[in-house]
Amino acid sequence: MEELNQILESEIVTFGTYTLRISQIVTILIVVLIAKIVLWLIKKALFRNYKFSTIDTGTTYALFQIIKYVIWVMVIALVLESLGIKVTLLLAGSAALLVGIGLGLQQTFNDVISGLILLSERSIKIGDVLEIDDDVVKIESIGLRTSKALNRDDISIIIPNSLITTSKVINWSHQSQQTRFKIDVGVAYGSDVDLVIKILEESAFEHSEIHDRKLIEARLLNFGSSSLDFQLLFFSANIFRIGKVKSDIRRLINKNFTGNNIVIAFPQMDLHLKTGNMEKPNRFNV
Repeated sequence: MEELNQILESEIVTFGTYTLRISQIVTILIVVLIAKIVLWLIKKALFRNYKFSTIDTGTTYALFQIIKYVIWVMVIALVLESLGIKVTLLLAGSAALLVGIGLGLQQTFNDVISGLILLSERSIKIGDVLEIDDDVVKIESIGLRTSKALNRDDISIIIPNSLITTSKVINWSHQSQQTRFKIDVGVAYGSDVDLVIKILEESAFEHSEIHDRKLIEARLLNFGSSSLDFQLLFFSANIFRIGKVKSDIRRLINKNFTGNNIVIAFPQMDLHLKTGNMEKPNRFNV
């Protein structure tokens, strides 16, 4: 036992009056190891049991991130104390330096505070589909300074947290797992309005991802300059890949219109040509 104590008290490095001993290194390793084990156990407990509670996976992830940051702050404080560095004295003595660093890293601190707000407020969670700066993305992770998202082109995007908290952000999946979308189409004048509405609603219901007929509605939207303008409204849970769903429904609409002799309108103009040899102008439809 005495030999072990002598080994632990052996000096590694000496800087003036300060001495670094093996026991301090061992203490640091033990503290870090315990922190990793505790975090692993907490993560296992949280993500194992969230399916059986009212807390969803996004909230569970946010809770774990907050716990992780708190534990690592405590670990850093314990490491400094084990090295003989007084944290309170260090903060007091470097107040002016910290002010300078704070001014230089103002945007970084803003992102960090925004990250804490996102994790604690839980208004945005993992898996949410957001519209930021006209770009639709799915949140994959929320970090302390930045969040990672995936856009519809499967490109990873790193988003500063301050951009999410200070900008206008549309959360498509915040209130419900289904969102209402619309498709606009114009048909030629003289078309049977009731038949057009029926075909639009049937075309949407033909899609494999549209299951509730009651949530499908087609309406005559307006009398356009060259067409009768209709709008098809439907709900879909495939929020992130809605472009593919809309494309499939448009193809079904085009096929069903063709089968029922309904013409999708296109812009038209009347061109009148007047010549000196003719009393009446020639009229061309183009």
